[in-house]
Amino acid sequence: MKSPIKTPTLSDLKAFIAVAEQRSFRRAADLSGVTRSTLSHAIRGLEERLGIRLLHRTTRSVALTEAGEQLLRRISPHLSGLEQALEEVADTQGQVLGTLRINGGEEAIYLLLHTVIQEYQTRYPGVELDLVVDGRLADIVAEGFDAGIRLAEDVPADMVAVRFSDDVRFLAVAAPTYLAQHPAPEVPDELVQHRCIRQRLPGGRRYRWEFSRHGQSIALDVPGTLTLNSSALMVDAAVKGLGIAYVPELHARTALDKGLLVAVLESWCPPIPGLCIYFPANRHMPASLRALVDIIKNNYPASSGKRAMALISKRNP
Repeated sequence: MKSPIKTPTLSDLKAFIAVAEQRSFRRAADLSGVTRSTLSHAIRGLEERLGIRLLHRTTRSVALTEAGEQLLRRISPHLSGLEQALEEVADTQGQVLGTLRINGGEEAIYLLLHTVIQEYQTRYPGVELDLVVDGRLADIVAEGFDAGIRLAEDVPADMVAVRFSDDVRFLAVAAPTYLAQHPAPEVPDELVQHRCIRQRLPGGRRYRWEFSRHGQSIALDVPGTLTLNSSALMVDAAVKGLGIAYVPELHARTALDKGLLVAVLESWCPPIPGLCIYFPANRHMPASLRALVDIIKNNYPASSGKRAMALISKRNP
């Protein structure tokens, strides 16, 4: 007679899902907040209980076996439903518990920390906040996040978005010393005659500078011999007279106020809708996220706009 399968623990199953979805022990460990050895031990224990190999492991990669693919496909919706049920029960008892994972750019997470997180943790001490700084436009659903924070224009159309700041503006800026030798451009097309400090986006491509005025829009792959992947460093380079940079105004505001930088093409740089916290429209909204959104709504616009600019400008003197 075939011996009965030992029932796996919930933590072992969650460990398997994390590794299977990420195809990496390292990434799964980073996301789960545990060590790789802990995950490896959990997977070995699960395989021993089931009496079957679930993962092919090499020094460089992790791949699912056929049995692993089948297990992942069968248990993922059940564990998701279990977590949702537990959250709903806690919600009916007036409790806000669990882990809340949010993805956003560095300045977005910084703003969140300095406006609402203290109040949130005071009111809901049972929630573990996992805030991940990510320069990419991550797929928050595929990567297991409850919400993201991005500029309104970057929020996917199928998401619910709640404004988290006032409008923002990108500015072309240069040092007075640079402009003394190179007359300021009057229209965007004249940037081809200048040294521009270009930006490398997280995905690898260079950012095309975008301008608009009176309904006319222009996107330029500007010339330049210096490319950076940080707005703060681009401001520093512009202050040193290395060329024209195109950065969020909040990064350049302190240098502009001190006269270290001058805005050019300002009439071609209109404001755009600011930051939003966003989340899926067709998925159960955990009580932990709903509580955070309520605090954001209560704090907006007092927690955004000029206060947001002051906070981040202070951070980037």
